[in-house]
Amino acid sequence: MRQHYFFFGRVQGVGFRYRAYYIANQLGLGGWVRNCDDGSVEMEVEGPEELIEQLNTVS
Repeated sequence: MRQHYFFFGRVQGVGFRYRAYYIANQLGLGGWVRNCDDGSVEMEVEGPEELIEQLNTVS
């Protein structure tokens, strides 16, 4: 399964990309995360549905 996300608010300059990457990596998910020009963060993850759901529940 592949999911594509956009995050808005205070997500740049606070370690958001690093934390998202770290957690996804720990779960064995693939994908990417990047800053957008409008201040949002874009992320795409790929892997088993149940692991993506776990990523979605991490705060």
